[in-house]
This record gives sequence, structure tokens and C-alpha cells, in this order.
Amino acid sequence: MAKKLFVGNLAWSVRDESLKETFSAAGNVESASVITDKMTGRSKGFGFVEMATDEEAQKAVEMFNGKEIEGRALTVNEARPMEPRAPRR
Repeated sequence: MAKKLFVGNLAWSVRDESLKETFSAAGNVESASVITDKMTGRSKGFGFVEMATDEEAQKAVEMFNGKEIEGRALTVNEARPMEPRAPRR
């Protein structure tokens, strides 16, 4: 079963491919995506990486949580479902 990880505090220059390449050091990466602003297309500074197994996901958390990449210390942990939010007015 694949495990989805939240990756926060990304440098603005990080793109999907470089995120996938970085996390491949921990194992097989099923997918990697940097979240971007719909209007500007600019990175929001976080993304998600899906690892092939739970063991590889745990290894990725251990390897990359707190590690500095492009001058930013990453936050890496298991992704949680999005919390429901109140409607905008």
C-alpha cells in the first residue's frame, strides 16, 4: 500500500520532478506534486509525495524531516485528510 507524505517549507524553485528525484533516495516514489496557486502558477511552498510502501515512507520521513534542501529545512510527515472548512463569503 502506498503512503502519502506531506512535504512543507519547500523552496519556491522546487518542481514536481526535482521533488520526485530527491525522495527517490528513500525508495520508489509513486508520485510527487508541488502545490501551486491557481491564479499565478507559483508554488505555495508545500507538496505531497507518495511512496510505494509504508517502510519507504517511514525511511523518507527519517531522511528528510528537518533536512535542509535549497536553504530550507523541510517538514516531512504523513499526510492527513484535509479538514472541512467554513464556506467563504
